[in-house]
Amino acid sequence: MYRITEKNIKAFENYLCEEEKSVHTVEKYVRDIKGFQAWLAGKAITKEAVLSYKEKLRESYVPTTVNSVLSSLNVYFSFMGIPALKVKALKIQHRIFSARERELTKEEYERLVVAAKQKEDTRLYYLLQTIAATGIRVSELSFITKEAVMCGYVMIQNKGKLGQILLPKKLCRMLKDYMKKQNIQSGAVFVTKSGKPMDRSNIWSAMKRLCHDAGVSKEKVFPHNLRHLFARTFYTLHKDIVRLADILGHTNVQTTRIYTMENGDVHRRRLEKLGLLQC
Repeated sequence: MYRITEKNIKAFENYLCEEEKSVHTVEKYVRDIKGFQAWLAGKAITKEAVLSYKEKLRESYVPTTVNSVLSSLNVYFSFMGIPALKVKALKIQHRIFSARERELTKEEYERLVVAAKQKEDTRLYYLLQTIAATGIRVSELSFITKEAVMCGYVMIQNKGKLGQILLPKKLCRMLKDYMKKQNIQSGAVFVTKSGKPMDRSNIWSAMKRLCHDAGVSKEKVFPHNLRHLFARTFYTLHKDIVRLADILGHTNVQTTRIYTMENGDVHRRRLEKLGLLQC
């Protein structure tokens, strides 16, 4: 009889940290396990219970979310030495196009930047442009320090990998001006009032406050969408997906293809330009 205990969850959390998983990944895995624990309500874990939870998730969430939770559970089961409880992910048909209602366009991004400037939110004004111009993950933003800006590149350590991100010269000039005005002598460029590096929740809520003034749907405005915008813009200009994968820190080009996916409207216009139909 297996039960999820706080002691087991803590041990699992320590294991993930030892495996050098990112803070965000550790939090996500632990949150998923605690969600399953709450659903079990003290009952033992059985294969039937796991399958029932899978069905409950399927009824409540989109397949990608369900599979994300199941992945967390399977990692936990492996860690606990009970691999027989692992379940298969839902089969998802490969998406050909991105969802237009979730895709942040370059014009919408520019409106967000203008809105930040008009609100005199200087920090957010520069932060938006920094993520969009580098494709950096929001979890890596703390690596953009005064020292990095002064030398023109950022050394990123993520998931046990060390990578380098070049900062455009124009961005460096902009950030040097910002740091001078904010009297930032060292450390992270984007910090809270208490001096701590801004995190995902700080940035997420700040971006959402721009939506009304910018006239952009809240569904499109979140930090990771700026990374997607960078990827689509880079690929449209250079058509080099291997190089883009290196820049984004992807070990699998298939992951990068998701970032460069165009929406159906764009593809339809391209089909119409082929000139293969006669009236």
